[in-house]
Amino acid sequence: MESTMKELGDSASVLDLDPKTAVGGGVEDVYGEDFATEDQLITPWTVSVASGYSLLRDPRHNKGLAFTEKERDAHYLSGLLPPVVLSQQLQEKKLMNSIRQYQLPIQKYMAMMELEERNERLFYKLLIDNVEELLPVVYTPTVGEACQKYGSIFRRPQGLYISLKEKGRVLDVLKNWPERSIQVIVVTDGERILGLGDLGCQCLPITIDVGTNNEKLLNDEFYIGLKQRRATGQEYSELLHEFMSAVKQCYGEKVLIQFEDFANHNAFELLAKYRTSHLVFNDDIQVWPLPKRFRLLVFFTFTQGLIVKSRLESLQHFKQPWAHEHESVKTLLEAVNTLKPTVLIGASGMGKTFTKEVIEAMSSFNEKPLIMALSNPTSQAECTAEEAYTWSKGKAIFASGSPFDPVEYEGKVFVPGQGNNAYIFPGFGLGVVMSGAIRVHDDMLLAASEALAEQVTDAEYEKGLIYPPFSKIRKISAEIAAKVAAKAYELGLASRIPRPASLVKYAESCMYSPVYRNYR
Repeated sequence: MESTMKELGDSASVLDLDPKTAVGGGVEDVYGEDFATEDQLITPWTVSVASGYSLLRDPRHNKGLAFTEKERDAHYLSGLLPPVVLSQQLQEKKLMNSIRQYQLPIQKYMAMMELEERNERLFYKLLIDNVEELLPVVYTPTVGEACQKYGSIFRRPQGLYISLKEKGRVLDVLKNWPERSIQVIVVTDGERILGLGDLGCQCLPITIDVGTNNEKLLNDEFYIGLKQRRATGQEYSELLHEFMSAVKQCYGEKVLIQFEDFANHNAFELLAKYRTSHLVFNDDIQVWPLPKRFRLLVFFTFTQGLIVKSRLESLQHFKQPWAHEHESVKTLLEAVNTLKPTVLIGASGMGKTFTKEVIEAMSSFNEKPLIMALSNPTSQAECTAEEAYTWSKGKAIFASGSPFDPVEYEGKVFVPGQGNNAYIFPGFGLGVVMSGAIRVHDDMLLAASEALAEQVTDAEYEKGLIYPPFSKIRKISAEIAAKVAAKAYELGLASRIPRPASLVKYAESCMYSPVYRNYR
């Protein structure tokens, strides 16, 4: 091989070789690699040329049968596609008909992921135009099952995997990613996925693989992550710190990092450690600072009962600010009967904790009790929509983390709301990016929540809805982005100068369009 390279010279390439024909007229195998035995090393040569074949396999640019005849001629696609030319709208109609034929949600999920792998714009066009139907397929509750079975359904890597094996060279791993203009990163260590617990390496765009304590995964021959117990302490901290440093070095100071599904014992520490030096937030744990007067109205319970000051020393540090001067209360039902709350929020990941007795108690002293069973996926919800409406005798206003179908009770149809973070965080991320914010302040999260609440109409409130319909998600996201950006400017954290005259219009102009582009 060395002598062959010398013969090619400094300015030559494989393409400059004399094309001595082999079988079928191909280029001569100058390195003899076509005849290499299984134990011999070969070179994975690839050549970038204006080839229709490679264009059809590029998900970012592939349009499938929507390539026009002119485009097919210009980009060497003639003969590689059937002669018919379909519009993107007709492709969308055909695919939705196909997806609706599947009986199981996981089958629909896999069909959508296969589409994303071959045609990105059509994938997002389908999702945007059919968001209420497809969001439960690509997100909760189906994504929970997909994460659990990811090792079995894994076909093509998506995102980036950084494991303990890469410790000391994380920057090099980041440089392997083909894109350079990265603005938002979602990262997890997979220890607390939804309400499902430790799912190891089977998750998000960047996965920090430090092992898993999930026995089922450790014994699964198809598991795709490190088969070892989770690293903790200094080894864990050093890898995370190397990652955080490498991200800034590779993508700049203003790349937004969302910590997702870290277990509490790491989540609070990571947020506290990096929120003053990096542009970071954590949607699982981060709440805006409530005034002490309003905080008196918010009570938390955990596995050992109500969070009260008499157990202050035994409480984890992030629970201590929420401890009240109150007698010890051991059960949720006892807490409800004692405190008589107007709103009941479940976010513990412990299913079926809102029992019939709890809902009946809430209904006994509230005309319209607000029941929010937010834990995901559906199996971990604190109660179902049907249970909330039935046990409250139709009095409850209900919202959940995973979607539930409408419920008929005594001749009236109730439509459950869905407290899905898909409402907030796409718009939140856009607002941070478009303002050039240098840090995430808690007040920016509050601004996002207020912007969402403002999108609910009086007519929707009358129907018992506390969230706007997902069909308006693009408009909702633009409004949220504008409010977040406005707050960043107000706090002096925005670096994009001058400030756009209309932040809503600017947000809309920054949004991705899935419509096919025309090629020269």
